[in-house]
Amino acid sequence: MEKGTLVEFRLHGDRRLAVADRPDGKKNWVVVDENSQPHSIPPKQISYEIAGETYKPSDIPKFLKEVEIYSDPSSLEIAWELLVGDGETADPQSLAMLLFSESTPAQCYAAYCLLSTDKLYFKQKGDRYEPRSAVQVAEIKHQQEVEQQRHQESQGFWQRVKQRLAGETNVEWQQSDRTRLDALERFATLGEEATHRTPALETLASLQRPETPEAAFQLLIELGLWSTHENLFLRRSQIPQQFSAKVLEVAQRCQENPPADEDANRLDLTHLKVYTIDDETTTEIDDGLSLEFLENGQQRIWIHIADPTRLLSPNDELDLEARKRTTTVYLPTGMIPMFPPALATGPMSLNQGQECSALSFSVTLDDTGAPLDYSICTSTIKPTYRLTYDDVDEMLELGITAEPEIGAIASWAKLRQQWRQTQGAISIFMPESVIKVKGDEIDIHVINESPARDLVAEMMILAGELAARYGQAHSIPIPYRYQPQPELPPEEELLAVPAGPARACAVRRCMPRSEMGLSPARHSGLGLESYTQVTSPIRRYTDLLTHFQIKAHLRGEPLPFAAEQVQEIVMSLGTAVKEASTVERQTNRYWGLEYLRRNPDEVWEAIMLRWLREDSNVGLILLEELGLELAMRFGRSVEIGERFEVKVTNCDPRSETISFQEMIFQAAQ
Repeated sequence: MEKGTLVEFRLHGDRRLAVADRPDGKKNWVVVDENSQPHSIPPKQISYEIAGETYKPSDIPKFLKEVEIYSDPSSLEIAWELLVGDGETADPQSLAMLLFSESTPAQCYAAYCLLSTDKLYFKQKGDRYEPRSAVQVAEIKHQQEVEQQRHQESQGFWQRVKQRLAGETNVEWQQSDRTRLDALERFATLGEEATHRTPALETLASLQRPETPEAAFQLLIELGLWSTHENLFLRRSQIPQQFSAKVLEVAQRCQENPPADEDANRLDLTHLKVYTIDDETTTEIDDGLSLEFLENGQQRIWIHIADPTRLLSPNDELDLEARKRTTTVYLPTGMIPMFPPALATGPMSLNQGQECSALSFSVTLDDTGAPLDYSICTSTIKPTYRLTYDDVDEMLELGITAEPEIGAIASWAKLRQQWRQTQGAISIFMPESVIKVKGDEIDIHVINESPARDLVAEMMILAGELAARYGQAHSIPIPYRYQPQPELPPEEELLAVPAGPARACAVRRCMPRSEMGLSPARHSGLGLESYTQVTSPIRRYTDLLTHFQIKAHLRGEPLPFAAEQVQEIVMSLGTAVKEASTVERQTNRYWGLEYLRRNPDEVWEAIMLRWLREDSNVGLILLEELGLELAMRFGRSVEIGERFEVKVTNCDPRSETISFQEMIFQAAQ
């Protein structure tokens, strides 16, 4: 290299032009840049020599301006198209001739810059550049487009995040945002167990937030995607919260054009007065009651159950969807139905004043309450009255003579309850809380025993007993429910526990779980030799399954499900039923704790139910006004069944923790 040669060298990765000034030692050269700054560089640091002329450092700006004229990247595509067909290679000088028909130093350097920065059309091989094949160029272009799109989407995402965190409420999230947002939701829901959580951690890190599930949860709230009370129990479950478009379409077709009724010989019972009795908020009405006065002075009880299988076929789209869902899930914030709502609350329900399809159970009872004779039939009914439990309680209390059927059914229900007790039924009553959340309001209502609720419960148990008798008599494989005999404490031990919730709790602890199988067996809690659930086919799949089987037998047709299939279905439902029950319990507990958190100054009446850890003075208490059972650590000796007053000192619904302080009032001296 000679003095005055213009060279390109790299300094910290940047291109620099400088003029060779003098040797520096055996190998290095001192070069001077346009700012008269000297640099001592080895030959390997020189990336390009501009031959043909000698330069001074002051010439560099003018040279760069001349180079700029020829530095159009699009010209490289023209060169590639000319060379790729022949497979010829190029160097800066030949490329300059090809592009500019000349090869001045500025043109050669411009060609060199284009080639050395190109990642698309050419690849370097020694001192020359080889054109890539058309296939390779197309693939690289595709990759570059994808990368560019990713970059644009990323920029758009961060712009939307910035807007939302700044308080803008009209931000519309894009489909391309879902990868990051879904990752955040998974991480907030499942924590370290979440899969594909890297995008969530990157998002949190970019916003300089802790990389924790709690921080992800808070960010989702601030982004307007979650509420403060997001139901993580539901999110962690496999419970589907939405119906697919296909299922909704099938439901709509079913509603607009109902299938032909397979039960063409339905019994017309529209002349009967039918009472449906439910809570005021109930929308899926699946049972109704009638009483028929017979000529011989006897009375026949009719229990009408909604007939959703009128609109279904075994294994069709709606049946399989219901089987997958297994049950309607009831949460304080609303329900997640087993069937699409338009069907469940419409043609499937026993709606007042409308002709409805039903599976009707008729029965006469003897003087003790035992069934004398019964029948089951598919029917058409027309519900007369839609009553609430409060309505019926009031009617019974006032003895409304215009509706003698209600009083008569209540009398039969009481007789049935007494009969079941003689058969060994075990009655346990604990106050039950019903929690409803509307907007930001939490309402807790305690369900207490009432004649109306007892009436409905007894009639539903009776229908279950009759369905089980029918199934057993005709060897129909249906899911029977049974409960092993409990080992109760000795009577003197139970009597030592104060009557009421504490004693009921002691009995409840001894009760084994009810089970399900294809062979009828005794249900000890109900005092029945055989029993099946049949009264909630709109919201419980096992009931629907029993309907399919019984209705087919009534028609004299082959059963839709063989015993092995019923067994397989019942076994497959177990996990989903348990999961739904767990989510309901956890969600109710959350909102119960949230209610207590919002009322820190309230004093609650409580009763000690039982010890959880007696050695640590931790017991289970019942807040009677709310029907909530919670753990409490006592600071004194306390007796089972003892009543006292407490105040909440600390409550965190999200971590499911609560602490109480006992209120001790001293009489004035």
